[in-house]
Amino acid sequence: MCFPRTFPAALVTDVARRLESGGADSLWIVEDCFYTSGPALSAAALGVTERLTVGLGILPAVARTAALTAMEIATLCALAPGRFLPGIGHGVQEWMDQMGVRPKSPLTALEEVTVAVKRLLDGENVTTDGRTVHLRDVKLDAPPAEVPPLLLGVRGPKSLALAGRVAGGVVLAEPASPSYVRSAVEQAGSPDGFVVAAFSAFCVRSERKAAYEWTAPWLAGLIEERNPALPALPFYDDLLGRYDAQGVPGLVTMPPDWWTELGPIGTLDDAAAHLDALEAAGVDHVGLFPDPEVEHGLPQLDHVLTLATR
Repeated sequence: MCFPRTFPAALVTDVARRLESGGADSLWIVEDCFYTSGPALSAAALGVTERLTVGLGILPAVARTAALTAMEIATLCALAPGRFLPGIGHGVQEWMDQMGVRPKSPLTALEEVTVAVKRLLDGENVTTDGRTVHLRDVKLDAPPAEVPPLLLGVRGPKSLALAGRVAGGVVLAEPASPSYVRSAVEQAGSPDGFVVAAFSAFCVRSERKAAYEWTAPWLAGLIEERNPALPALPFYDDLLGRYDAQGVPGLVTMPPDWWTELGPIGTLDDAAAHLDALEAAGVDHVGLFPDPEVEHGLPQLDHVLTLATR
């Protein structure tokens, strides 16, 4: 399950405990500016669990220096060896601009940060003078004994290719359909051992139509913003045609298999079918993204546990 940015921070320990005791594999922490701190929430979740993997998707590359990012990751790895998965990404550039850290080239910045953090976690003494990363004789006092794969939270083809070159995997934001997962891994070069985490917008109801009505406005927003994950859909052109002709009501009446491709949306059986398809596409970790409003999203944890133990 993903822990939405809108959930109160104090809920993270209860959510982590319930996921672990109920048989789920992982909790994914979301760090968006200017909500809650990803490393702090990750530490809290790791501290109250013994088996649960905690993923962090994502740390914006330039919001912290590369050395501090490496320190955060190494510390979390020490708190819970083998149970922490760190993600790094561009971050929303408007937010980076608000903080005065927007790089001239986000792609170059992400590459420099990823390479430097990886070297530091490997225990190297790092000196580098790049466009974004400037380090002189920096070495972690306690690099992790078990270095986790660095996952890049990226979308575009150049960024995915970068992930394949310098990172250990990717965090794919919703809507991470099986078609998009296959396309993204291919754009990354399909490297051996590449770890794929996928976030999925999650809406389960006893009746399909109720789930579709709840989710259709969200899908309309993705279409309007030209979300880069949508063109991988095998029915993309038909989807655009339906939306242009009928608007949101036309999305509600889409064929159920279109919805099942898009996400775990519909009945519990539909959601299970989507998860099976993600796993068949090569996904290693799935973060089910509940409704951002606590009163709607938190009760969905019971459905998450049902699916986790299916």
